[in-house]
Order: sequence, then C-alpha cells, then structure tokens
Amino acid sequence: MNGRRERLYRTEAIVLRRRDQGEADRVLTVFTPGMGKQQLLAKGVRKITSRKAGHVELFTHSQFLVAKARTWGIVTQAETIHAFRPLREDLLRTSYAYYAAELVDRFTQEGDENRQLFELLLATLGWLGEARDLRLLARFFELRLLALVGYRPQLFQCVRCQADIEPVDNFWSPAAGGVLCPRCGEGLVEQSGNDRPSAEPLPLNALKVLRFLQTRDWETCSRLRLSPGLHFQLETLLQRYIVYQLERSLKSVGFLRTVRRLLSSSGQ
Repeated sequence: MNGRRERLYRTEAIVLRRRDQGEADRVLTVFTPGMGKQQLLAKGVRKITSRKAGHVELFTHSQFLVAKARTWGIVTQAETIHAFRPLREDLLRTSYAYYAAELVDRFTQEGDENRQLFELLLATLGWLGEARDLRLLARFFELRLLALVGYRPQLFQCVRCQADIEPVDNFWSPAAGGVLCPRCGEGLVEQSGNDRPSAEPLPLNALKVLRFLQTRDWETCSRLRLSPGLHFQLETLLQRYIVYQLERSLKSVGFLRTVRRLLSSSGQ
C-alpha cells in the first residue's frame, strides 16, 4: 500500500497546452506551483463519456491526482478549481489567454519550480476575464513574467554606463537588456550592424508607463488610460525584447493580431 501511495501525487495545475495522442488520449502541458512545468497523459478524455474532459480544458486551474509513469505522469483524477468561463465566451480574451500560456511555456523548463510565476499566471487568467484594457494587462504580465524568469529589463539605469536614466527620450535595446541613455544609445545606433546590438528610440511617455507597470500592482496599473499610439509603441518594444530573449517568435502573437484585426473590421 505504501508503494502505491508513493507512485501517486496530488497537485494543482493550469493547463497551458495539449495535443491529441492515439485514439482518445491527450498529452497535457501543465504548470504547477511546486514542480513547475509538467507533461501529463490524460487517458480517454476525448471520449464522449469521459468524466475528466471538462477538467483538463485549456487554461483550466484544476486539482490532479497523478500516477507516476516512465514517460508522462498519468492523470487518474481531475477536479476543476477555476474554470475561467469568461475566457471561453470571448474570442479576444481567449486569444490573450493563449498568449499568456505560451509565454509561460516558452520561458520555462520542465520541472523547474517557480511558485510566483504560477501565482502570476493564475491571477492573470482571472484578470483577463474582467479587465477593460487587455493590451495593458498583457504588458503588465510580460514585465512581471520577465522579472520572474530572470530577464527583467533595466529601466532605471543605462545598461551600458550605469548612469541614472533622465526624464528625456532615451533608447531601447533588447540585446543590451533595457534602456540606454541618449549618449550610449545614439552611439549604438550609429555602430549597429548585423553582428552588433541594435537600439531604437524610446519616447519618454513609453518609458514612464514601462516603469509604472514594472513597479506597481495590477489594481493600480489598471487605472491607466493609454492612447492607441502609446499602446502600439509599448507592444512593439516588449515584443522585440521577448523575441530576442527567446530567439523565436510566438505563434499566439499572430493569432492575437488576426483576432484583433477581425474584431476591429467588424466594429467590435
């Protein structure tokens, strides 16, 4: 009996990704508070009669009973804790949830515990169901995730000369790791080539918002009201930073942009 208990464990988990396996199974990529990212096999969940199917949907926060196995842990029981229903009733909110889940998936290695990141993702899925400004929430999530996985951009000192950043237009360099003062930034732009770090102008208003999002909680940040132009600047800056760190683009970004374009053209 003791051996059986040792082969079973319980864990909370958020479903990040899934793929079909065989005729009726699914392999789940989940994120847990104590064991980080895990691959689990949910047997038979594609059958109409499966009792586990509704508890292993994407973005669901569930309690799992898992049996240890050679390749993947096997989900023997599942019970929903938070279904995040608003994410399933609104395509745009669903798109942002895909994006948040893919960011967590790409920036983590299997088995690396990051309880703070789990709590951030859990909170963000809840906020995505009610937030007025989803773009602002995405930027908040990006900055907090980057800090928790070791890629926090430097926004207060020049990443080259370490001088305090003044309240003027500065420069942004994903390769250097954050903000460059005017002197260092202009020099880097002039020297930029295919084999050198690049930099681009960083308007003062964009810097102010980045700093605010990096240092305040979401309740405070949610009160910000940004122009479409500033939203575009922030999204572009952080997307380039993320792509540089990952050395790859994210599939969910294209999907999200397509959804936003379709909703915009339909007047929503």
